[in-house]
Parts: sequence; structure tokens; C-alpha cells
Amino acid sequence: MPRKSILLFAGACIAIAAALAVVTVVAVNGRQQSEAVSTGTAEVGGPFQLVDQTGQAVDESILEGQWTAVFFGFTHCPDYCPTTLQSLKATRAAMGERGEDLEIVFISVDPERDTPEFLGDYLQTSSFPEGVIGLTGTPEQVAQAARAYRVFFEKVGEGPGYTMNHTLTVYLMGPDGEFRSALTHDLAPDDAARVILNAMERG
Repeated sequence: MPRKSILLFAGACIAIAAALAVVTVVAVNGRQQSEAVSTGTAEVGGPFQLVDQTGQAVDESILEGQWTAVFFGFTHCPDYCPTTLQSLKATRAAMGERGEDLEIVFISVDPERDTPEFLGDYLQTSSFPEGVIGLTGTPEQVAQAARAYRVFFEKVGEGPGYTMNHTLTVYLMGPDGEFRSALTHDLAPDDAARVILNAMERG
């Protein structure tokens, strides 16, 4: 096979492999671990039934019509979750006027403690972005949403002081509600802004 054909074939294989796997960052006992989740398809996201911080029932249609950064976490998270929300606020700022076009959705993986009211109070923290939509639900509803986004989570420990291991990746969804890009937890706000702006340009 000619060298040019070999290079084109290799490039196609790399593109296919990238479409079939989503690299996520997971918080495990206070440490970050990367894992490649092979989905067999390029699909991330899908149907869910949850409630927002006002108690209003919502589904995946809330993602339609605007660009959305979807993040799974919990309000008792001591470090990664607040840091990610603060980073998303800085990302919006780095996007300039286009930052107003980015909606942020925070889905709790801890429905036992994260009631709509508790989520509402938590998301009022001044260092967090304005207008974040907080979502929670029954354990079954939360598990369904996590499966749709290929998100890992598990409860660690017993009693009121338990914690949660969970995926840290932020998922960028387009105005059609479809997945566009994964933003890793350690991506600097300026870099995240460039990824999002480039995705917006592509549509």
C-alpha cells in the first residue's frame, strides 16, 4: 500500500477510535483517575426525567435551543465540584459576549441529601456562575441520567458523613441537545473557552 494511503487509513482509524470512546476523569477517594469509556457509539446524553431546584419537573428538552455545559456532582463535595463550578464561571468570562450563550446544568449524584431546596441554596454561592440549573430526582432517575451520559458514581462510606466518587468531566451539548465535546476537569478556563467557541463556530 502506498505511504500516502497508509497515512490516510491510519488517520481514519484514529478518528473512529475517538468517536467510540469518551475519556472521563473520575474522583476516587479524593484523587483523580482517568478512564476511557468505550461506548460502541459516539452517543453521549439522552432522555432523563428530573426536577430542578424550584421543584419543577424537567427532561432532556431543557438542553434544546442553547449551548449547555452538563456537569455531574454533589453539594457536599469538598473540592472538585465547587472548583469545577468556579472554573465554569471563569470560562464564561473568557468567552466574552458569547459566554451569555452558555447554559450550565449541574446534576446531583447524591439525591439522598440534594433536595431541590438544598440545591437551590448551594447554587447561590457567589463564586459560582449565575443561573446554574440544578437537577436532582429519585435514585432511579439520577441513575438513568448518569447512564445516558456514561457517568460513573458510587456512594462511599456510611452515616451522614458519606461521600461520593463520580466522573468529573463536563459535557458540552449543542443547541440540538446532542453531544459536542468533553471538557476535562483540569482544562484551564481559557482553553475550555476556546474549545466551546470553536464548537459554536462549527455549529
